[in-house]
Amino acid sequence: MSAPAEAVAPAAAERDMANAIRALAMDAVQAANSGHPGMPMGMAEIAVALWGRHLRHNPSNPGWANRDRFVLSNGHGSMLLYALLHLTGYDLPLAELRRFRQLHSKTPGHPEYGCAPGVETTTGPLGQGLANAVGMAIAERVLAAEFNRPGCEIVDHHTYAFAGDGCLMEGISHEACSLAGTLGLGKLIVFYDDNGISIDGHVEGWFTDDTPQRFAAYGWHVVPGVDGHDVAAVDAAIRAAKAVADRPSLVCCKTIIARGAPHKANTHDAHGAPLGAEEVAATRAAIGWNHPPFEIPASVYAAWDARARGARAEGAWNETLAAYAAQHPQLAAEFRRRAAGELPADWAAQARALLDEVVAKGETIATRKASLNAIEALARRLPELVGGSADLAGSNLTLWSGARALGRSGGGNYLHYGVREFGMAGIVNGLALHGGVIPFGATFLVFSDYARNALRISALMKVRAIQVFTHDSIGLGEDGPTHQPVEHAAALRLIPGMDVWRPCDTVETTAAWIAAIERRDGPTSLLLSRQNIAFQPRDRAAIDAIRRGGYVLADATAPQAVIIATGSEVPLAVGARAKLAEAGIAVRVVSMPSTNVFDRQDAAYRAAVLPPGVPRVAVEAGVTDYWRKYVGLEGEVIGIDRFGESAPGPELFKFFGFTVDNVVG
Repeated sequence: MSAPAEAVAPAAAERDMANAIRALAMDAVQAANSGHPGMPMGMAEIAVALWGRHLRHNPSNPGWANRDRFVLSNGHGSMLLYALLHLTGYDLPLAELRRFRQLHSKTPGHPEYGCAPGVETTTGPLGQGLANAVGMAIAERVLAAEFNRPGCEIVDHHTYAFAGDGCLMEGISHEACSLAGTLGLGKLIVFYDDNGISIDGHVEGWFTDDTPQRFAAYGWHVVPGVDGHDVAAVDAAIRAAKAVADRPSLVCCKTIIARGAPHKANTHDAHGAPLGAEEVAATRAAIGWNHPPFEIPASVYAAWDARARGARAEGAWNETLAAYAAQHPQLAAEFRRRAAGELPADWAAQARALLDEVVAKGETIATRKASLNAIEALARRLPELVGGSADLAGSNLTLWSGARALGRSGGGNYLHYGVREFGMAGIVNGLALHGGVIPFGATFLVFSDYARNALRISALMKVRAIQVFTHDSIGLGEDGPTHQPVEHAAALRLIPGMDVWRPCDTVETTAAWIAAIERRDGPTSLLLSRQNIAFQPRDRAAIDAIRRGGYVLADATAPQAVIIATGSEVPLAVGARAKLAEAGIAVRVVSMPSTNVFDRQDAAYRAAVLPPGVPRVAVEAGVTDYWRKYVGLEGEVIGIDRFGESAPGPELFKFFGFTVDNVVG
């Protein structure tokens, strides 16, 4: 069971606790001459109620598996989070708050995962934190159903999120919160900072939603009309929310932005700019904070310090885990492995065996079908795999035989996201951040545009989030240019830290899935075909080289040219090589399923695959500019720099010049 709420501090102490947040926020923003002081000042009492009375966490061990998760979706108010982390005892010294928004500080303008201890996710692009929080709550539900046993509930925590008007205006909030209501995520509690202000001013001119009714329609439990500056009122709302186990809760808190500032409270001037030295001084006087900048009295530190109670909470959980391990040793070992993000001890051997099986079959099938086969095999080996699709399971081919859909209760390993691509990508990020699961989402490649900012954030956070993008070219055919990706592969490759794989057959697809699973320092996008692609025979050296992103698939003695290709265009390159060989022209074919991975190889390997001075041709059914870095201005690129057409795929390939003869020519 969840631990009870913490003992209540005296009202005077809680007033000082809130004012400490206000002071640190306005001082740090003033020192940086940049930032957003208004939200931290307006949500200070809400933070006191949650962090002071309810949040279970251990500042001495930010990675404690059963901690409550806290997400600051309105990430522009980052000084609220930094103040809380500092005051409660995380390894975030006051010197770092003084360096707010400065180069290489642990306190960047918006919270960044992995930068300061206790920051659970990167936020700032509004609304995405809500989706992350939904993913975290789903992960808790999945793991609790899988591991908990009567009397030994080792997975039992809440996910809390702060959100503002901007978060709720963003469409991703609808996608994520609608699904959260459908799934009945009772461990998710969101606090709405209803201050009526955004950057442009009072929101009545552009945001008049009845937010409580909106969330009630989603199936949420709503606590409306809470005075966000009354710690006791917020505390009562949290208790009411925690008592509702079958629905997520929205606590609607009416607040005043920059509360305490005599002239700038309740104005948009306090949203995204320093208050100014005079207003800071006036605010100090108004709230009775008679301390110099960045000075916190020892009594306030003592009131906020969460290290002792955090250690007690984790200690009690460790005792529960020990009892659990005594009764269920195999489950405990599995839980520890997954909580640590480690793969099974025999993973390397299992991955090798899986690849060998695929090689032996030598199937000519669509790479989306090859992906399903890989998922089928991987899911048997990796129970932590949690998949899903944005209403395209039958097209993306993501429903494996062991998939169990997550519903309103119990567990599962498959999410029917509905038509919610952006929400799905944000939720996948939240699942990955929570830990204990390896998540993937799926949709058509062309709809990666809907999800793009969440994909970018996954790369910024370096999390193991996998996206399956099928129907990867004009080869999908009759659906036409609205559904035919042209620029999308190149666009994804340009995201720093995103590994993009466009495999050419069953072997490369399986190798790509293995690479995605093994990668712990960033996301992976798998680009897969609708149409069948011929199996390519390889020797062991070539099979082993797939993991390097680009390799010699078919060679020639003293090659006179190199053809580089990906995905469904690899057979064209192989066919062109054979035809040129008949004419006495020696050609090497390089398959490059992942340009990102290839680019990380050492210079010697890259030169061995693409020998300097040998003319190069690149072939891919997408925009051509990206390939210039491989072929140079003197090389040739056979691609497509316009939108497609509606026609059968084979006709389109011929119409746009994706033929052996055109490659030869």
